[in-house]
Amino acid sequence: MYSALLVCWRAVVYVVSMVRLVIDTNVFVAGLRSAGGTSRAVLRRALEGNYQPLFGNALWQEYCDLLGREVWGASTTAQERQQVLAALAKRGRWVSIYYGWRPNLPDEADNHLVELALAGSAVGIVTHNVRDFGRGELVFDQLRVLTPAQCLEEWQ
Repeated sequence: MYSALLVCWRAVVYVVSMVRLVIDTNVFVAGLRSAGGTSRAVLRRALEGNYQPLFGNALWQEYCDLLGREVWGASTTAQERQQVLAALAKRGRWVSIYYGWRPNLPDEADNHLVELALAGSAVGIVTHNVRDFGRGELVFDQLRVLTPAQCLEEWQ
């Protein structure tokens, strides 16, 4: 009985200790295109279970759309990219968005990332496009927008 409770307690601590993040597609691409760097380190930490990536319909479609584009060069094969996305999906959490905040960011295509982060109770959005996220009409003080380097520094 005691060992079953201990295992259950460890599972709860593990889930609570994971940092919930929305990983922008530009970080996903950069992480797969370079053998090193901060974007790769963010993906690696998510695959190790330190970060819990959040997914919604729009973000998932962007990831899948990117897999077929000619942005990759020779750094990874199509099969490797698919395997990384599948492994991220296993570590991540699917979030349904029931309320559209529309923060009216300069790039309309980024609004869904804020909505996903809010719906999934994420602590942050990891992106190379930090500047545009600060220029929306709505401000959410509890939501951090960080570069991959800032993310790694913040949540080691």
